Amino acid sequence: MQTLAHLAMLAWFWPFGGGAADSAVTIESLEKRSVEIPAAEPLPDGREAAMANYREFLEMASDDPLLRAEAMRRLADLELQSSEDRQSEGDAVALDQTEIENAVEMYQALLDAYPDYEQSDRVLYQLARAYESTGRGDEALVALGRLIAEYPDSPYTDEAEFRRGEILFVDKRYAESERAYASVIATGEESRFFEQSLYKQGWAFFKQGMYKEGAGDFLSLLDRRLAPLARDDGSFDLSELARAERELIDDTLRVLSLSYSYVDGQSSIAPSLAGHREDVYGFLLYQSLGDLYLSKERFHDAADTYRAFVARAPLHGSAPAFQLRVIEAYSQGGFPSLVLEGKQTFVEEYGLDREYWQRHSIDSQPETVAALKTNLMDLAQHFHALAQKGQQNDDYSRAVKYYRMHIAYFPEDPDSANTNFLLAELLFESGRYLEAVEEYERTAYAYQPHPKAAEAGYAALVSYQKVEERLTDTEREEWHRRSIESSLRFAGQFTEHPEAMAVLTKASEDLFDLHELDLSIAVADQVIDFGRASDDQLRVVWTVKAHALFDLHKFSDAELAYLQLLSLTPADDAKRAEITERIAASVYKQGELRRAEGDMAGAAIDFLRVAQVAPGASIVATAEYDAAAAFLAAREWQAAIPVLERFRRDYPDNEFAFEATRSLALAYRESGQGVAAADEYVKIAASGDAGSEMQQQSLLEAADLYRAAADPRESDTLESYVEKFPWPLEEALTARERLAELAGNAGDRDTRTRWLESIVAADAAAGGERSVRSRTLAAHASLELAEPSFQVFEGVKLVAPLEQSIKLKKAAMEQALAAYGKAADYGIAEITTAATFHIGEVYFQFSRDLFDSERPADMTADEADQYDLLLEEQAFPFEEQAIEIHQVNAQRTSSGVYDQWVIKSFERLAELMPARYAKAEMGVQAVEEIN
Repeated sequence: MQTLAHLAMLAWFWPFGGGAADSAVTIESLEKRSVEIPAAEPLPDGREAAMANYREFLEMASDDPLLRAEAMRRLADLELQSSEDRQSEGDAVALDQTEIENAVEMYQALLDAYPDYEQSDRVLYQLARAYESTGRGDEALVALGRLIAEYPDSPYTDEAEFRRGEILFVDKRYAESERAYASVIATGEESRFFEQSLYKQGWAFFKQGMYKEGAGDFLSLLDRRLAPLARDDGSFDLSELARAERELIDDTLRVLSLSYSYVDGQSSIAPSLAGHREDVYGFLLYQSLGDLYLSKERFHDAADTYRAFVARAPLHGSAPAFQLRVIEAYSQGGFPSLVLEGKQTFVEEYGLDREYWQRHSIDSQPETVAALKTNLMDLAQHFHALAQKGQQNDDYSRAVKYYRMHIAYFPEDPDSANTNFLLAELLFESGRYLEAVEEYERTAYAYQPHPKAAEAGYAALVSYQKVEERLTDTEREEWHRRSIESSLRFAGQFTEHPEAMAVLTKASEDLFDLHELDLSIAVADQVIDFGRASDDQLRVVWTVKAHALFDLHKFSDAELAYLQLLSLTPADDAKRAEITERIAASVYKQGELRRAEGDMAGAAIDFLRVAQVAPGASIVATAEYDAAAAFLAAREWQAAIPVLERFRRDYPDNEFAFEATRSLALAYRESGQGVAAADEYVKIAASGDAGSEMQQQSLLEAADLYRAAADPRESDTLESYVEKFPWPLEEALTARERLAELAGNAGDRDTRTRWLESIVAADAAAGGERSVRSRTLAAHASLELAEPSFQVFEGVKLVAPLEQSIKLKKAAMEQALAAYGKAADYGIAEITTAATFHIGEVYFQFSRDLFDSERPADMTADEADQYDLLLEEQAFPFEEQAIEIHQVNAQRTSSGVYDQWVIKSFERLAELMPARYAKAEMGVQAVEEIN
C-alpha cells in the first residue's frame, strides 16, 4: 500500500508535466501518469507556530463549537500541508505517517463532533486526500462518495468525482473510473477537471479495449488544446505550449496511435475525425501512427499511413513531409523499388510548378524545397545509370525529365550548371543530339564560369556534327551555319582550351565551304594571331585565307598568302605543286584584272611575272601567251615579238603555238618587218591548225608582203596558193594574173604564157562561178595569147613559089583569126574592140602581103602588069573584109564604146576609105549666153 499511497499523493497534481520527457514512454508508463493538482499556497514561515497555537486552542476549553471545529479543520489542514510539502521536496518515500494520521483523526473527529459544520464538504475533501496519502484508497473512495452524495452542489464535487476516477483507474476498475470521469465531463467545460477527465476517460476506454470511444475523448482534448493555436493557414507551433502541455499532446497522440493500430490502422483515422478539427491536427494523427509503425518496423504500414494523409490532403502544408516519410519508411525497410516510386511521387506532386505551390510559399518551406532538389537529382542519376547500363529509351526519357525539372526549378542553384551538363551528356548518350546541342550550349554559356563550361562547349560541337549526319542536304546548310557560330563562340570564350585552335581552324574551313569568305578570313587571322596554332593548323588557315582572298578577287593579297603557305609547307610535301599552281593563278588573275581595266602593259608584266614566281606552274605557258597578247593589244609590237618567239620555242606543242605564229605575223607586219611577217604567214598557211580559208588568206597576205618588199618569194607563194586553192575562182585568177605579171616582168615569156593559159582555162572551167571579172581576165589573157599567132601570121612572107607560101600564110591567118575570135567571144568591150581591130588588121595585112608578094622573075612587062592586076583582084576582097571589120568596130561608138582600138579602126578606115573617114572635123563655137 505504500506505493499506492505515493501514487495517490502524486495524483493530486495535474499530470501533463512530470519530468519523464527524456525517457521512453510505454503503455504501462502512460497508464501510470497521474493528474497534478496545484498545491495550496504555502503558509508563512510561521506554520509550526500556527500549528502549535491551534493545538493549544483545542486543548483549551471552548464553548464555541464553530471556533473549535474551525480550529480542528485548520490544524488538520496544516498537518496535511506540512506532510505534502515535505513530499514535494523529494521525501515522498519517507512520508511522516504521524502527521497524516493526525490529520485523518482530526477530520473524522470534526465530522463526528460537528455534523452540521458548514465546511463539511471541504473536510471530506481533505479527509479523502489524507486517506490517499496513506494509501487507504477504499476509505478515500468512501469519503469522496459521501462528499458527492451529501454535497452534490459543493465546489469540490467535480474534483471528488475526478479523484474517484483516478483511484479506480489505479485499481484497474476501468469501467467505474470511466463513469467517474464521465460525471466530471458532464458538469461541463467550466470544470477545471474537464480536460483531465477527457484524457483519463479516454484511457479508461482504452484499457477496456474500447478504442473508438477512447479516441473520441482524446480527439476532443486535442480540439480544445490545439485549435486555439491554429494560424490562418491551419498550421500551428507546438513550441508555444509549455513543456507539460506538449507532453500531454505527445501522450495523447501516442495513445491515439495505439488505438488506431489496434483497430483498422490508418483507415480508422478519417472516420474518427468526424466532428473534430481534422484541419488543425489531422496530420499529427497520421504522423504519430506512421511513426509507431516505423518504430515497430512495420514499414509498409508506416508508408501506407503517411501516404494516406497525402492522399487525403495533398495540398496540406505537411503533405510533402509525409511523402518524404513514405520514402524514409521504404528506405528503412530495404525496399528500393518502393523508395524510387515514392521519390517519383514526391517530385510529381511537389514540383515547383505544381498546384501545391499556388497555396504555399516556397520561402516558407525550405525543407521541402531541399528535399525536392535532392530527390530530383537522385531520380535523374538513378535512371541515368539504368540507361547507361540497359540502353532503354524509357530510362533515358525519365532521366532527362528529372534533370530538366531540376534545372527548371533551381536555375540559380550553384550546381545547376553541372546538372545541365549531366542532362546534355544523357541526351547525347541516348542519341538525342539536337537536344544535346541546346543543353551543352546552355551549360557552356548560360551560367557563371564553372569547371564543366569548356567541356560542354566542345561537346556541343561534337553534337552538331552528329545532328548534321542525320539531316538532308537542304537542312544541313542552315544547321552547319549554327555549328560554325557555336564553334566561334566556343573558341572566343574558351581560348585556353586545348581544342580551341582546332575548332577555330575547322570553323574557318567550314565558313569557306559556305562561301562566307570575309568571315573565313577573319577566323583564319584569329588562329594566326593567337600564336598557339600547330604547323598543320597554320597550313590549313593560310590555305583558307589564300583561297578566300582569291575568290574575293583580292589576287595580290592571295599571292602573298599562298607564298606564306608555301613557306610553311615541307619541301617534300606533294602539296607544294598545288600551292605553286595557286600562286601562279593569283598572279595571272592580277594580269586579267589589269587587262579588264584596259592596262594592257601592266597586264603583260603580271602575266610575265607568273613564270618568275611559279616557274613550274602549268599556267606559265598561258601566261606567256597572254602577256604577248596584252602587248599586242597595247600595240607594243616590239615587246610582243620576243615573248611570242620564246613561247613558240618553249611550247611548240601548246594549244596556242599556232596562235602565237599568227600573233607573230601580226607583230612583224605592224612593226614594219614585212618579210618576217610574210614568213610567218607562210608558216600559218602550211599549218594543219589553219583552216582552208586561213591558209588562203595567209598565202595571199604573205604574197602581198613579199611583193611590198620586192622579195622574189612572192612568186613561189602565189604558185603555192594557186596549186592548193584553185578555187574560189576570183582569188585564184588574181594570183594567176599576178604570176603572169611577175613572169612578164622577169622576161619569162613561157611562164607568162603558161599563167595566161591557166587564166583562160580556169575561166572556162568555172561553170557557175564564172563572172565578169573572170571573163575579163580570160579575155585579156586570150587577147595576149592571140598575139603570137598574129606575129606568126605576120612573119610568113609570100614568096615564090607563091602557091606554097600562100598556103602557109593562110594557115597562119586562120590561127590568128581563131585566136582573136576567142578573145572577142568573151564579150568584154575593150577586148572585143581590140580583137576586132586585130582581126581587121589580119585581113588588111593579108591583102597587103598578097599585093606585095614576090613576082616571078621571068615575066615580061605586060605579064607583070597582068600579074599585078590579078594580085590586086585577089587582094581586094581581103581589104574589103578588113574595111567591114573595122567598120564594125567603128560602129561601136553608137553604143558608147570608143577606146583606142576603135580609134585605130577609124584610123585604118581613114587610110582605106579616105573620102569617107579622112574628113577634117568642123569646129562650132559654143553659145555661152542666150539673150
